[in-house]
Amino acid sequence: MSKKDIIIRDIISLRGPSIWTYPPALEAWIDIGEFEDHPSNTLPGFVDRLKAWLPSLVSHRCNYGEHGGFLRRLDEGTWIGHVLEHVSLELMTLGGLPDGFGRTRETTTRGVYKLVISNWHDEITRLALDTGIELILAAVEDRPYDVAAAIERIRRKVDRKYLGPSTAAIVNAAEARGIPHIRLLDDGNLVQLGYAAAMRRIWTAETDQTSAIAETISRDKDLTKELISSVGVPVPEGREVDDADDACDAAEDIGFPVVVKPTDGNHGRGVFIDLMKPEDVRKAYAIAVEEGSGVLVERSIQGIEHRLLVVGGKLVAANRSDLITITGDGQSTVQQLIDTQINTDPRRGTTELHPLSIIKIDTAAKIELERQNLTGDSVPAAGREVLIQRNANHAFDCTDEVHPDTAEVAALAARVVGLDIAGIDLVCQDISKPLGEQGGAIVEVNAGPSLLMHIKPGIGKPRPVGQAIVDNLFAEGQRGRVPLVGVTGTHGKTAVAKLLAHLLYLSGQHAGLACSDGIFLGRRRVQKTDAANWEGGRRLLLNRAVEAAVIENGAEVILGEGLAYDRCSVGIVTNIVPGAEDLSRWDVQPTGGEYYTTHRSIYRTQVDVVLASGHAVLNAEDELVAEFAELCDGEVIFFAADRDCPALAAHLAAGKRGVYVAAGRIVLATGAEEIRLCRVGDSPTIGKVKKAEDVANLLAAVAAGWALGLSQDVLTTGIKTYGLELPDPALLLPLRSAKKPSKAATRK
Repeated sequence: MSKKDIIIRDIISLRGPSIWTYPPALEAWIDIGEFEDHPSNTLPGFVDRLKAWLPSLVSHRCNYGEHGGFLRRLDEGTWIGHVLEHVSLELMTLGGLPDGFGRTRETTTRGVYKLVISNWHDEITRLALDTGIELILAAVEDRPYDVAAAIERIRRKVDRKYLGPSTAAIVNAAEARGIPHIRLLDDGNLVQLGYAAAMRRIWTAETDQTSAIAETISRDKDLTKELISSVGVPVPEGREVDDADDACDAAEDIGFPVVVKPTDGNHGRGVFIDLMKPEDVRKAYAIAVEEGSGVLVERSIQGIEHRLLVVGGKLVAANRSDLITITGDGQSTVQQLIDTQINTDPRRGTTELHPLSIIKIDTAAKIELERQNLTGDSVPAAGREVLIQRNANHAFDCTDEVHPDTAEVAALAARVVGLDIAGIDLVCQDISKPLGEQGGAIVEVNAGPSLLMHIKPGIGKPRPVGQAIVDNLFAEGQRGRVPLVGVTGTHGKTAVAKLLAHLLYLSGQHAGLACSDGIFLGRRRVQKTDAANWEGGRRLLLNRAVEAAVIENGAEVILGEGLAYDRCSVGIVTNIVPGAEDLSRWDVQPTGGEYYTTHRSIYRTQVDVVLASGHAVLNAEDELVAEFAELCDGEVIFFAADRDCPALAAHLAAGKRGVYVAAGRIVLATGAEEIRLCRVGDSPTIGKVKKAEDVANLLAAVAAGWALGLSQDVLTTGIKTYGLELPDPALLLPLRSAKKPSKAATRK
């Protein structure tokens, strides 16, 4: 193998929390060949070329935790796998993605490394890795490389595959509140916020609260005007017309200037304002009729167009548009002046990341130029101001200027149409004054409005519109979560998961279970094949009927897929038996600290994802498992058959909770205080033999049920009935209303 080779041996897409990080990541196994003997500082000119091509690498802090830390590593000498990690991450950032996570760790095979980076989308991340290899090899070999073109390729992929800015703003706001999200389309903006019965859905700036009827009304501009004017909202006089002649007649009746626009268009297409002559009306009609199912002619309102964003009946942001003009120099054509005076603005571009669009001489602009006796090829005199476009991008934030009365009128318009999120277009001279006193009017009510103008205005302060939408979907304190239990360990996972699902069923909750025996919804088995995997868990989280979920995850799931959930209410680790599973596929080692994958690093993942308000249920008799207690953000409940187990005894001595067996009975203890449930032998799954592993599984499930707040009656009845044929839960004792065991219970 040539030292110039960097080979990707394998790619593992980790779609949820893993041994590396919480968000999705891509784990690439790379073989750097003879580069193993050639760190960065030994490659002539390599570091200088890399710095010149990607100067923004200076922001990478790396191991030193300081600005320029990675460049320092380059100068001192680091391995090419580590270089590829940082180059790939930087290429994605330059392509428009947020900053990401990266790790590079050696394997037991010389020259082969596990390179792990944030995975916003498989296709984007793979492209960044391939591009990174190309760039690095070109820098090593001192070959020309078009970095700008490479970044542009990634940017185009990001535009096609990553979330749009409106959706991303909402998703980011949800994450800030601890609300999880699931992307429902591979390259679309349909997103689920929250899990199972607590979920909500969004599609850009539309939600599952956005009425289809309201959306239909908003597209019918004539109907919208009729409805909102009936409650006193000022609207421009006008009517729908049948043809160009009728449009001219309407304009004459209303009085020039007028506006011609489609009855059901959007994004301003086919809208012509301030038309002064019948021939202009005819030209505008011919274009507008192609953009919608009908054409409106309205009185032209004097002033500037504004876009007001209303969410949940409240104004949350407002932007003002502006005229687009050029100034002649006596030498350049109109088109050349547009290119040099307008389109060179870095805020203008063709992607959703640009707050301002590229200005073109479209049909509307041609009409505007004709009014001034100009064309795109005309050369305006020096100093002459030429109007190109009226009411261009709503790029200038004016939220703080909106008069309270105007905000109320906009909210009323949204409410009458029935939209939870609405973009209200209004025209007035001064947004800081009431509409009525200046002859202003609302001209459109739009469903699914773009949020980019408020997130990234051309001028002014960005507004937290994503947060406003999330707050409207989820009440204060809600996090879009249902009780969710993750179960892992070497042995006993399925048994614990099934018993816990049984307890939840008895409590009256519609529980979903994904385990090695399939998927269960309540008592109904809906999938018979193994569902102890990412796909099985995800199916539960997409199900709006599921009120609580129990998900089994083995080591292979954590290593090869990642967890199906971001956080859980309860994380159970049954035991760790090194060598009992064949994990050679992932190069798992008995020891190795942070550099090699170990059994400890695998199973701790389940504890790492426990919510601060949640619980870890840990086997106190397994030394490796008991050590996880210090990693848990929430409360720890130990279980052990023997109360005198050192880890459990110390835990109880500290006043904490544990579950054990005493005098043949299952005991829930908080410090020295006990609640004694039924006998261990009362469980049909235990019987007279009382195998240690069966008892441990029973205790783990009971401890998890206790952590979830299930009552003493539920726990006892569940222990006695698991494995038996049960009648309908309504025929059992009223378990849901039964008294719950307290954390500090009295001795029985």
